Amino acid sequence: MRIDRVKLVSELTRQDLTQKRLAELSGVSRATINYIRSGKSCSDEIGCKIAKALDVPIEQLLEN
Repeated sequence: MRIDRVKLVSELTRQDLTQKRLAELSGVSRATINYIRSGKSCSDEIGCKIAKALDVPIEQLLEN
């Protein structure tokens, strides 16, 4: 699964969240959040955890 990094950063900004706080909320390591933010892919499970922590549908974060 590949999360669109621009969409992720936009959502973090909109919710006034840091990568550290997203890591805490999602249960995903900050390093993994950083990898995704730099454009790397992640497992479906990780993607779903991030979407749930942001309270958005996973489809809203995926690359088109």
